[in-house]
Amino acid sequence: MGRITGAFGVKGWVRIRPFTQTPAGLTAHHTWWIEKDGSWSRCEVEQSQVQGQAVAAKLAGCDDRDAAALYRGREVAVPRSELPEAGENEFYWADLVGLRVVNEAGEELGAVGRVLETGANDVLVVEGDRERLIPFIEEVVRQVDLGGGLIRVDWGLDY
Repeated sequence: MGRITGAFGVKGWVRIRPFTQTPAGLTAHHTWWIEKDGSWSRCEVEQSQVQGQAVAAKLAGCDDRDAAALYRGREVAVPRSELPEAGENEFYWADLVGLRVVNEAGEELGAVGRVLETGANDVLVVEGDRERLIPFIEEVVRQVDLGGGLIRVDWGLDY
């Protein structure tokens, strides 16, 4: 849902760069899971507020700037069960990662390694015989079959 970028103020607040569609998407949750060295621990959020395109939050037990600085670079997540259901033709990025990508000719392009947000549209980073950047737009993505683990695209092997 985001990444902690550093301390905010002197009273133990942290600043988060949210990966949500809007920063307020992160402030709706009062319990976060925070990553450290590959493992996750539950953390209560005492307060949070939107600060422009970022979020500032006071985490339980984090009471000064030095403690907040230790959180820098850590990922922030919430349990999937707390997220709203995706609407029709809406997908969580995490659901797309790992799906096989095949073009309309049936040629395998690889699998989604990650999704990038750009100013114009989201982009699938497809890892196969080479890395391909495929825009996640209606004109290119013809079908997303989460159950079948497949994304069908109008994209040539030589693009």
